[in-house]
Amino acid sequence: MQEIHRLNLVLVEPQIPQNTGNISRTCAVTGATLHLVKPYGFVISDKALKRAGLDYWDKLTIFEYDNLEDFFAKTSGEYFYFTTKGKQVHSAVRYPDNAYLLFGREDRGLPEALLHDHRERCVRIPMRPALRSLNLSNSVAIAAYEVLRQWDYPELARAGKLTQYVDEE
Repeated sequence: MQEIHRLNLVLVEPQIPQNTGNISRTCAVTGATLHLVKPYGFVISDKALKRAGLDYWDKLTIFEYDNLEDFFAKTSGEYFYFTTKGKQVHSAVRYPDNAYLLFGREDRGLPEALLHDHRERCVRIPMRPALRSLNLSNSVAIAAYEVLRQWDYPELARAGKLTQYVDEE
């Protein structure tokens, strides 16, 4: 029997509803918990947010926080800060159960003071140096699946089947 793990994906001040919608879908299909830290650049009922998340909204566990101080006061676990300013590669880190992966706003990332105070927990997804960054929803998916890979994909289906043909084994 596989051990049950909890993965927490944290968006700090997300600005683009489509990104948050896509990330909510990633959370739904992986079983990760979504944490949203205000202020947002949209209202939670935005059509674009709902459209990107499609019909997965009722399959999510979502928590909202007024600001970062509220988030840290109400959560506990190990925090990892995903940033282009990180010195260690995201896949070199070992993520424990109840890990929190924090991602900043699309236009400026996480606050530099937070990164400075937690330099040893800042991680980076490798990319070409001349370019600014990956899209937020892509970064979250890459990070989430690295953690799930390390945990041997607990409770996730590993094989699919054709829908128009009988599988021959």
